[in-house]
Amino acid sequence: MRKVLLLSVLFMFIGFASNAQAIKDVEAPPASKAKMMFGDGNSDTTLDYGTIEKGADPLRKVAFKNEGTEPLVINNARGSCGCTVPTWPKEPILPGQTSAIEVRYDTNRVGKFTKTVTITTNEGKEHYIRVQGEVFEKKTDAPVPSSAPSVIKGGK
Repeated sequence: MRKVLLLSVLFMFIGFASNAQAIKDVEAPPASKAKMMFGDGNSDTTLDYGTIEKGADPLRKVAFKNEGTEPLVINNARGSCGCTVPTWPKEPILPGQTSAIEVRYDTNRVGKFTKTVTITTNEGKEHYIRVQGEVFEKKTDAPVPSSAPSVIKGGK
């Protein structure tokens, strides 16, 4: 009985092994020949807001060009937090054509910032826009309180 069981398991193993060899590897689809390049000639770039006043214009644009031989399609663009919101072209960008991604940073947040916008395209890789700058508090024209001691009159 043991020999029969052992032989059945052996034949099953041989059958599974031969089927596993017959399965062909599934190849990944070839990457697109589109190529996103930013104005500085790189596939990633930095958007520097510089030093700006609180509440300043939040919109900046980052230009790019399709330097490939096929249309470039941007599938998604997302900021690293809710304070950085990108808007991208939904139509394909033809070879040699330029376009831009709009980035809005919440300029009501005071202080230095460094954020990232991640762009997913049909190239098969991600691109990154580093967003940086510093927001300072608006100067007010309100009178500055005097540092001289005050005298309170009155009493019992």
